[in-house]
This record gives sequence, structure tokens and C-alpha cells, in this order.
Amino acid sequence: MNHPRMDFQPFLDLLARDEKLANWASALPAQIRAGLNPKRYGDLPRWQQALNELPALTPEHIHLNQSRVGASGDITPSDQQQLREALLGLHPWRKGPFELFGVHIDTEWRSDWKWQRLAHAIAPLQGRRVLDVGCGSGYHCWRMRGAGAALVAGIDPTPLFVMQHFALQHYLRDPAVAVLPMGIEQLPEKLAAFDTVFSMGILYHRRSPFDHLLQLRDALRSGGELVLETLVIDGKLGDCLVPEGRYSKMGNVWFIPSTATLESWLRKTGFQNIRLIDVGTTSTDEQRRTPWMRFHSLAEFLDPNDASLTAEGHPAPRRAVLIGNKA
Repeated sequence: MNHPRMDFQPFLDLLARDEKLANWASALPAQIRAGLNPKRYGDLPRWQQALNELPALTPEHIHLNQSRVGASGDITPSDQQQLREALLGLHPWRKGPFELFGVHIDTEWRSDWKWQRLAHAIAPLQGRRVLDVGCGSGYHCWRMRGAGAALVAGIDPTPLFVMQHFALQHYLRDPAVAVLPMGIEQLPEKLAAFDTVFSMGILYHRRSPFDHLLQLRDALRSGGELVLETLVIDGKLGDCLVPEGRYSKMGNVWFIPSTATLESWLRKTGFQNIRLIDVGTTSTDEQRRTPWMRFHSLAEFLDPNDASLTAEGHPAPRRAVLIGNKA
């Protein structure tokens, strides 16, 4: 097996053969180059070196339908140590968990818990085109593929997450899954191509939640399904928290609505058949510091004397999952 390279071509070839996505495929190479510009991201050579140090291993089994996505097979202790060190070179790992040949990548987020909360309620993904907006390293993309999706396009503008995805791809080798270095703004307008669109942990980072919801709607085909997960507050229709400063030590949090308010936003932006699937407070078991993410995490973002409040005195993070269909 050669050194890993960030080869998007197999995925682009699949897009080019899809009449609804072919136009996007032609625009993507330039967008990818812009999203991985070494003049803008000085850490790219270091991350590429970590990829280059991944050992050449042949999986015996691929695991997409279990909590720890990854690959397994017999390897030597020295290969396992080399694998662990190379993967740690891509620190911090935020969404997961993954396991490659016995190396458990214990990510900051237990993203498998989020998947368990929604997987039973969404439309079956078998044969569907899926878009995952703000996908991170692509953990949920792999779960979507494991659930039968025909094609999964993850988009995230953070280059490190793209590199982490290629560390997985080095062993999983599935051309139908990609993490692309871009934001939703780079999608063609009114693409109307995806059967299911996921936006999880993104809406509260957008200065205009309505614009984001319209972008999600426009990526969907008529009748397609949106799976939306975001921060919410307790409250009635019309209630919405707009933090003046930071929220849970995050500086880019703009709007945190009540679930009733969020449902009204979805109706206003052209969604119907809206269902609230889950709502609950995020625990420090679900989001925490680990050897694979050594920076501060949720425990440090809360009031040390009252875990029901953020460090700034706002209600502690609660997250809701809603599903709706494009009208």
C-alpha cells in the first residue's frame, strides 16, 4: 500500500456519473484546492507527514455498523505502535469513536450516542444520496454509509478533519464517502439533489439561522428529509437566547431557540411534517477531554459550582434533534 494521499478522484467520479450531482462535480476540484491551500493552512505539511507515517496494513474486517467505526486485523505490536503515533499526530480528534487494528481513538465526543438517538427515527438511508454539513472527521458519514446510503458527501471547512478522514480512508477504502474542505456556502445554489441532509451542531454557529435553514432546504430534493440537531433552551414559542458574550466559552454562538421556536423557523423556511425526536442536556460523559483531545472540554465550560449553568451563567447546553421534510 502506498503512502496515503488525499485522493478525491474516486468520489468525484461517482458524482460525475450522477445526473443531479455532475455539475457540482465539475466545480469541486477548484473548491478542494482552495480549501486545502498550504499558504493558508501552515499545519498541512505536518498533518500530511502524519498520514505518510501510517503503516501499510490490510484489514480483515471493516466495521461501519458499530460504535467504534474502523477496521480490524492481525498486526504486529510494532505496527500498532506506529499506527497509534501516526494517528496521534492528527490530534485533536473531536468526533468519533474509531478503532483501527486495536487502536481505540477515544474522541472528545461520543458521537455514537447521538447516532443512537436519531437512527431509529430517520427515513431509511438505503440507496439515498446524503449530505452531512459540518461533519468533522466524518464519523457520522461512515454510520450513514453503514446504514446503506449510496453516497455520502460530508462537508467541513477545517482541513485537519479532512486529513483525519483520509487516515480512515487509508484502510476503509470506500469511494462513496468523502469529507470535502468546504462550507455549505460553496454548494451550488438550489442544488435540490440530496435525499437526506444532516446539520448537527451547526445552526447556533450561524449569524443567520434562517439563511442556514434555507441553504439546507435548497440542497434537498422535493420531499427530502432534513435531520437537524442544535442547541436549544427551555421555553415557549418565540423564546430565544442570544448570548451577548460567550456561551459555554464559545465565542461564535448566535441564536439558541426553544424547540417551539425552532419548529416555527423550520415551517417558515419551507419544511413540513416536523417532528421533535429527542431533547436532553449534554453530559460530561458524552463530551469530555481524552488522550486524543487534550484541550479543555465541557467540564471546563460549565460553572464549577453549578453544572446546570455555563461558565457565563447561561443554561447548560441542551440539544434537540428535529426532523422535517422539504415541502
